Parts: sequence; structure tokens; C-alpha cells
Amino acid sequence: MILFIVVFCLAEAKTVQAAAENCTVCHKGITPQGRHAALPCLACHLRESATVGNPALADNRAVGCVACHSGHERIFEHAMVVRGGERRFVERSYARVDSGFWLKNCDSCHVQGCLDCHGEGHAIQKPSVEACQSCHKGYYTGWDYSGRAPREDNMRYQRGIEVEGETFLKMLPDVHYRAGMTCGACHSMDSLALGQRSSKQCRDCHTPSQRPVEHRIAAHLQRLECYACHSAWAPQEYGTFFLRFRDSALKEGFDLKPGPSPDYLRSAYLKSQDAPPLGLNAAGRVSPIRPQFIAYYTDIMSARNSGPENILLAAEWRAWFPHTIQRGTVTCEGCHDNPRRFLHEPGSGRIYQLEKDGMQLESFWLQDGQRVINGDFVSASRYLRLSSKSPAYTKAYVEKWKTFLNRVDNSSH
Repeated sequence: MILFIVVFCLAEAKTVQAAAENCTVCHKGITPQGRHAALPCLACHLRESATVGNPALADNRAVGCVACHSGHERIFEHAMVVRGGERRFVERSYARVDSGFWLKNCDSCHVQGCLDCHGEGHAIQKPSVEACQSCHKGYYTGWDYSGRAPREDNMRYQRGIEVEGETFLKMLPDVHYRAGMTCGACHSMDSLALGQRSSKQCRDCHTPSQRPVEHRIAAHLQRLECYACHSAWAPQEYGTFFLRFRDSALKEGFDLKPGPSPDYLRSAYLKSQDAPPLGLNAAGRVSPIRPQFIAYYTDIMSARNSGPENILLAAEWRAWFPHTIQRGTVTCEGCHDNPRRFLHEPGSGRIYQLEKDGMQLESFWLQDGQRVINGDFVSASRYLRLSSKSPAYTKAYVEKWKTFLNRVDNSSH
């Protein structure tokens, strides 16, 4: 009798479970894939009576995901969703002349839910590099990792390989990308949920070898970020123009790549992909810096343009990490005899005459009138000390060049 009762109860439990999970009777053809394939529908959609349609949305704090992935909803409090830095920049620059600038030009790319990164529909997966680069593209860190740099804005330059509607300059990819490492190798979910930029630092994986002369100079290891030397190149934009059109028909004369707003077109004074300038980051260490942005505004009110033109609204730089790491490094004079790289460009070597061009700056590579928003520039006195040719510098310089002269490369000659 007892055995009969146990068997009956188990059968009844199966019947109840089947009745509670009958989603596919109506929702035909939906097949969860990947790691979630074995989960019942209500594990994510929560309940039969009031099912959560999209359990991954930021608006409901990803209520269907956090039952298992506890704490990861905190991602919605940080940069990829709130975009506080970008909003504050617009407030102190373009919003001064157009209060609707953010909604017109900047509100199209931000995380709205877990599926923005983790796949579409029911094909949940870890984010690929391509998934990250669907937002981290163009002038923003991400493209550079796989060897892409922004092209010029004129339509005549939009040629070559196209990915998600964007063409790009093909550059040397990061050594980690060529090794097959994804973004998640250094940017874990836990670190993103805490608002951190990364979960790993260079020396978590790499111990500096004492063979290169640069690594035997204590000041380098103490005062420089590793990527100050090991970033092979970086996209840089000097002079970012937003042209506002009161009459959209006037845009026809400007052969520029269209943007998200019918009211605006964007262009740049100069784009570069060489070794980035150097400054100080928030930790006080020497780091790559780049303009983000030297922002100009032109209001084209009529065909003869009676509005303000090339108005400088901000000249701001940011310390950042170019994802263009290579094993090699710059030569000594690339830093120690290069004032332009520290924004101390001498007048004698200046080829861009910005003031004569109505740009309201003497030089892009001169600190006057500009600032680093998350660090600082290297002062003139510190650069003078850095560039002095002491006996120790001369000794290291000679040793460095001997490594070039004594190198034997494979050759058929």
C-alpha cells in the first residue's frame, strides 16, 4: 500500500510539472540554445500567471536573469548604461548651444538589457568580440583591438570591408586579439558589475623581463603604464565638428557620412593613427592620452550661413588604454626627444596654423586652453627633466641601439 502511494505521488508530481510548463503549446518553434538549453521556460520568465515577457531588460533590473546571476544587475548602474561621462561632456559643450543635442546625436547606443551583449532571443551565449564591437566601435575603444580605425568622414573614403554598415582602415591588431583572446578575458562580468574598467592588469599575467633595457630602468616600471610604450598606434581625432542644419536641404552640398540625427553632420579637422600623445592618468602614471573631444560647433542657418561658425565649445583630453598592444616598444627618442608627444610643441616645428584657420587654439599639441579630464598633462618642468641627456640616458641609448645593430634576421640574401 505504501509503495502504491509513493508511485502515485510521483506520477502526480510529473503531471503537475507538465501542466505548469506548457509554454510550447502556443509558443512553437522556440528552442533555448547554449547553456540555458536545459532550463524550463519559467526559470527565466518566472511564472505562468504573470509571465515576464523580456526577463533581461534593464528597466526591470533583469529580474529573470539575476535569480542565477546575482549581483550582475549592478551593471545597469554604471557606464555602459548611464553613460554619465558622455552626458556631462555634452552638458558642458554642445548642450550650451542646443539643449536637444544628446537625444539627437548620442542616445542610440547604450545597453538596454542583458541580451544586447549575450545574444538574441533564446540563443544565450558569452559575448564575442564582435558583440562588444557592435557598440564599442568607431572612435571609441574596441575597434582598435581587432585592427580597425575610423576612416575620414567624407563619403568618398567609405570603401573597403564593411561590418554592420561601417567601413574602416585596416590596422595592426592587438597581440592578444591575434592570440584568440576575447574581451571577457580582461573585462569580467564581476568587474563590470562593480563599475571597474577591467578585471586584470598587465602584470597579473606578465612579469617584465629584465632583458630589454627599458625594463631595467626603475622609473619606467614605477611611473609608466605598460601600455604607454606597448601601444603600437591609436586613433586620434583633432577637431570634431558638428554642423547643425536648420534646413535639411542644405546638407546636400556636404558629402559627409550621415549620422543618427537629420539635423547634424559630423566631420573632423584631422584624424591620425600614429603613436598617441602621453600625459598622466588619474593614478599619476604616464599614460596615452587623446582628444575626446576638441569640440567645434557650426550653425548653418541659411545657404549663405549667417549663423555661428567653428565655435570652440570644449578642448578636452582623456587618459585611456589603446587596445593595440605589441611586444615591441618605441625607441628612446620617441619619448625623450619628442616635445610634441607631451603637448609641448615648439613653434619652429609647427605646420598647422590653427589660429589663422579660425580654430581658436594655437596648436592641438600645446597644452594652453586644453585639459585632461581624468588626469593631467606632463608639465614643462617635468618634460625638461625627462628630456635631459644624462650619462645614464646615453648609456641606455647606446645599449638599445646595439640590440638593433646586432640583430640577425632570417634572410635569403
